[in-house]
Amino acid sequence: MKIAILSRNPKLYSTQRLVEAAEQLGHKAIVVDHLKCTIELEKKSPRIFYNGKYLDDIDAIIPRIGSSVTFYGTAVVRQFEMMQVFSAVDSQALANSRDKLRSLQILAKAGVGLPKTVFTNYTKDVDHVIESVGGAPLILKLLEGTQGLGVVLAETKNAASSVIEAFNGLKARVIAQQFIKESGGADIRAFVIDGRVVGAMKRQGKEGEFRSNLHRGGSAQLIELSNEEELTALKATKAMGLGVAGVDMLQSKNGPLVLEVNSSPGLEGIENATNVDIAKEIIKYLERNV
Repeated sequence: MKIAILSRNPKLYSTQRLVEAAEQLGHKAIVVDHLKCTIELEKKSPRIFYNGKYLDDIDAIIPRIGSSVTFYGTAVVRQFEMMQVFSAVDSQALANSRDKLRSLQILAKAGVGLPKTVFTNYTKDVDHVIESVGGAPLILKLLEGTQGLGVVLAETKNAASSVIEAFNGLKARVIAQQFIKESGGADIRAFVIDGRVVGAMKRQGKEGEFRSNLHRGGSAQLIELSNEEELTALKATKAMGLGVAGVDMLQSKNGPLVLEVNSSPGLEGIENATNVDIAKEIIKYLERNV
């Protein structure tokens, strides 16, 4: 196969690993900057022009679309799909996963466990929002935040009111979410490929940090999921329609609660924690579908 990895930076760990894995399995891999692709639409003849030529010989793509360029990146993935090219991540599923509110609505409808979550349109009834998620402490998240940015732990009702009012004043859309104290600043990421959990790690925030993101200094270690955690990860991935996903969950007294389903999960943390060749599993997923 000829595989195009849609990535803006060929030097990123995840991008390099996918190229290596493809070549090790006998395929040709190229890195395509999706922002430099030109989409051409014509009756029954969709095409993509890139670096002076048409990309008309691609068998499969692996989207690695950054959250800041979701709109155009998704359009490029959709164009490849129109060209009958298999995508490791479906374009509609990619778009849904990047819309925090939409993704939580999809997961709730599917019966997936979630922390209590409230979203409003700049409401003045701030007290009701705080009470609806169990009171303080609570988590406040910007809808457009990523990698732990735009996430605030409000430890008191006054602090929560101030933060919500400040976000409202800036016309920044925010969701309020129940704080799960018993998780202890840790979460689980289950990496799902083609309906199977291929690896899982527990991420622990550094001292005094409630966010467990590795980008923020957190640490990761191998974990064996309980049956309930594995089923929750698979159910969440299926509900979102994703072939490749990183499912982030909290361990709570009420069972696993899903925080997010990531459609472009990084490979470095999970591969180092589990010693599983995740990149190779993604290429094998393409082989089964092309």
